[in-house]
Amino acid sequence: MALCLLVACQNQPAAEQKQQPNTAKKIGVLMVNHGSRSETWRNALLALETSVKDRILMDGTVSGTKTAFMEYTEPSIATRLKEFDKEGYTDVIIVPVFLTVSTHSFDDIPTIVGQKEDPKSMQTLKVENIERYTPHATVHIAPLLDFTEALQNNIVNRVKALSKDAAHEALTLIAYGDQTYNTEWTALLNKVGGYVQQQTGIPHYSYGWCGHVAHYSADSTTAAIKRALHPGNKAIVIPVLVAKDEMFQVKIIGDGIAKIPDAKTRVVYMADAILPDKNIENWVVKAAAEYAGKVTNSVAKQ
Repeated sequence: MALCLLVACQNQPAAEQKQQPNTAKKIGVLMVNHGSRSETWRNALLALETSVKDRILMDGTVSGTKTAFMEYTEPSIATRLKEFDKEGYTDVIIVPVFLTVSTHSFDDIPTIVGQKEDPKSMQTLKVENIERYTPHATVHIAPLLDFTEALQNNIVNRVKALSKDAAHEALTLIAYGDQTYNTEWTALLNKVGGYVQQQTGIPHYSYGWCGHVAHYSADSTTAAIKRALHPGNKAIVIPVLVAKDEMFQVKIIGDGIAKIPDAKTRVVYMADAILPDKNIENWVVKAAAEYAGKVTNSVAKQ
């Protein structure tokens, strides 16, 4: 019997005898954000995953979703990638929930996942005790949020909710900022400010920073509001921040507003954030679907 089986195998064409490679893909989506010590902030990002998960998994192309915080708290990027490896994923699509390019998105995340060996990032990660991990799974990094119109529409909707008399109002945008990529952040806020002008009729806008580029000081917020204020108008202040963090929306921006004379009558402000927002959810779902499609298409072409 064994001899017959051996002869049968020897008589098979070589192409049939050759074992075909296993091209099956198990794809995961990892939503990566900056991270924060604020529980309110973290919960907003976890809620984002909850809101989009069913749609991302709907057609079966993606098998699982997770959320990772780049710094300050767990689960970290390394922790989540280890989980994906343990669960047998072949590909992980990172969807960065960041506003625009920064040292975090351009250098730190690729360095954390083993795609770059940026010396400055490696030193920063070491100092901040952020673990690097190169996964067995192939990592794909999707474009950032400002590659879509989602952010612009988000800001317009929030301005309209506070606006009473557009012709006599001004807009002040307060964002985290980044010293290395100041040009890109400035371009982003100018883009958003111009779009708000077109959509609302508000004639003036200004912007300021609340992150490390401003040394976490309220002074940049105060200066930005003063640039927007003209005789007879009010300033609508909008935090251009992904989620609510009490240190930024309440302490830094709130203190900056408090330094404006007659702030109660001349400044309109709500300590909110970009999330939650259906358009942002749609963007995450779309980014995940597009990259999952690329992964499966690459397999089909093999």
